[in-house]
Amino acid sequence: MLQIEQSMTNLKVDKLDLQILDELMRDAAQPYTELAKKLYVSGGTIHVRMRKLNEMGIVKSASLQVDYEALGYDISAFLGIYLDKSSLYDDVSSQLKAIPEIVSAHYTTGQYSIFAKIVCRDTNHLRAVLHDKIQKIQGIQRTETFISLQESINRPVDILGSVK
Repeated sequence: MLQIEQSMTNLKVDKLDLQILDELMRDAAQPYTELAKKLYVSGGTIHVRMRKLNEMGIVKSASLQVDYEALGYDISAFLGIYLDKSSLYDDVSSQLKAIPEIVSAHYTTGQYSIFAKIVCRDTNHLRAVLHDKIQKIQGIQRTETFISLQESINRPVDILGSVK
């Protein structure tokens, strides 16, 4: 049995489900009819499988990958956030969600309590977000900022592995 399927046995996900997910993770805009042709199944099968994967909570949503620089957002930065106490995570996290420049945040082990990604127009915008929004949140002790010079990898997980 496939290793991926073994870990998902209780979810009843099979090879076709994984193939559908793999294709859509690479290009969510492709029509189900085209995907059905690639996988040698009917369009209805794709619809039924996607509904099942949604109901199971495996598929949360479909998204669009955008080139932020082309829209004038030239700064991507990562922010290590130190909390006064780890018990403040839920409160701080809910306040971070209200800041639109924060595009992702993770509760982490190690040096930081939270590690976040921020997208801003320029360094002045980044400074304003840090000073006027993030560092004013009660429970944040301090932050450490890392500006990204270039993203070299951004891809989905290879859920099929050697199954292909």
